[in-house]
Amino acid sequence: MNIEDLVIEDPERRIFRVHRSVMTSPEIFALERERIFDRNWLYIGHESEIENPGDYRRREVGGRPLIFIRGKDGVVRVFHNTCTHWGAKVCRLDQGNAASFQCFYHAWTFNNVGQLIAIPDAGGYPQDFNRPELALKSPPRVDNYRGLYFVSFNPAIEPLPDYLAGAKDYIDLILDQSEAGMRVVAGTQLYTVRANWKLMATNSLDTYHAPPLHTTYFSYMAKFKGLDYEAETNASAMRAGGHGRSLRNGHGTSESAPGGLARPIAHWHPMFGDAAKPEITRIRARIFERFSAERAQMMCDTFRLFLIYPNFVFHDIMAITIRYFEPVGPDAVRLTVYALAPKDESKDQLELRLNNFVSFLGPGGFAHPDDLEAIESCQDAFRSQEVEWSDFSKGMNRDPEVMDELPMRAFWRQWHAQMLGHERANQFDDPRSVEHGAAAGGK
Repeated sequence: MNIEDLVIEDPERRIFRVHRSVMTSPEIFALERERIFDRNWLYIGHESEIENPGDYRRREVGGRPLIFIRGKDGVVRVFHNTCTHWGAKVCRLDQGNAASFQCFYHAWTFNNVGQLIAIPDAGGYPQDFNRPELALKSPPRVDNYRGLYFVSFNPAIEPLPDYLAGAKDYIDLILDQSEAGMRVVAGTQLYTVRANWKLMATNSLDTYHAPPLHTTYFSYMAKFKGLDYEAETNASAMRAGGHGRSLRNGHGTSESAPGGLARPIAHWHPMFGDAAKPEITRIRARIFERFSAERAQMMCDTFRLFLIYPNFVFHDIMAITIRYFEPVGPDAVRLTVYALAPKDESKDQLELRLNNFVSFLGPGGFAHPDDLEAIESCQDAFRSQEVEWSDFSKGMNRDPEVMDELPMRAFWRQWHAQMLGHERANQFDDPRSVEHGAAAGGK
């Protein structure tokens, strides 16, 4: 099938469908490496992970082994984790602090700003041997937005703030919650899922699945809080006050006003216990002092799932988490998940936050195992090649609601445009969307 035919969008019939071969084809996967992961900004880490000179984290981004490091001069850099001699990895630990890295193969040594500082038997090379030319290499573009660092292997890519587009507003909603700044909490969830990476991307934006898939969690919460499960999870209650939205450039969000069975961390409820109430109340009051009532209410009284295209997710629900996923094959994706918290948060509040995070979104929690089972079930069922299409049409007949699939359509439009060789999709919202408009044309 031609790439042009992999996505069907028919606004008149309110149909949006994606051919399932995009989830299974090795050829599609190889083309994604070239046209998506080699061309976009990709998340690598947060500044709090490398606070001190010499701090480093080993990462894999866009299929490349990288070192995310703060040099002795305080500057954050990214290096390809490969010796410029014969190519072995110079960094062999996942994290630490180092003044230098020595290749275990031939002992070439590089300092933490990437310079080649030692070569055994240097006399074997001419006096004009160009050591600076053999320094550790960096991706062509490295930049950050408010401490969130991204890399791109495309030297001609647009500036990061332009690329983030409407996602900046949602990043700000999270990072502005703390006057002291945010930090990544120590501890990593790292696991591989037997599913295509795009299933993880679309699942990360989806709230339509919540009532039928996460029945264990909602039943538990209803029983704990003395609420009526059926009333609290009916479609009208779950979607009230929420919306789905394209943030341009493939980014999207599903934002909800919490119902009876869910509350953001800045809104107290009995599950947290009476001891937590004073601090949560104080945090909430301070947010309302610092910002307009409308913005403060968005921070404290709504929660959101949002995706920064192609593979970076913020979950501002139950706790603040950042999740990025690295494709390892057409039917496998590696996930890395961290919790984000205010730097000055009390020990008790941090424990509450992490317990809330792990109990819902952790790999052994109430909800996330349901998600993984569902997307792995999809991947396995794609073996029935006679069933060719997945449908993403929900909500095309109305202004977008939180359980509609508009953010997923925005993702697929950008994916399809880039697979066709364009920089951007010509359209980023449904024609009926309240906020639709003309995006930058494909190039």
